[in-house]
Amino acid sequence: MDSILDTLWNGLPVLLAQLGVALALLGLGAGCYMAVTPFREARLARDGNVAAGIVLMGALVALAIPLAVTLATSAFTLDILLWGLVAVILQLLAFLLTTGLFRGLRGMIEAGNIAMACVVVGIQLAVALVNAGAMAG
Repeated sequence: MDSILDTLWNGLPVLLAQLGVALALLGLGAGCYMAVTPFREARLARDGNVAAGIVLMGALVALAIPLAVTLATSAFTLDILLWGLVAVILQLLAFLLTTGLFRGLRGMIEAGNIAMACVVVGIQLAVALVNAGAMAG
């Protein structure tokens, strides 16, 4: 029993540090994402726009997927920080490319176009899964 408690006592600070770094990267990524989008999805979602809520939820999950893989495959907090930053940048680039592919995306999301929101989320999640797979090696 003592060895289990020793392992917990020694491992808990590492877990908390790595979790903190990953959550900070998720927050940073979400903030950057909301800064670069042509619409204000948090405000729109608060006002009841389902399409904006779907797109925002998709962005958060798409950011979290490669961060989770980074947590699972990296032994050091610095690795998580560096690869996490790469993951966030790649996800932001994917969204910017998606915005370029679909002219008028802002108007569609602001109008509550749920079908378009699903397409955007699909692209975000597909890129996140490929990104995560590449990071897992």
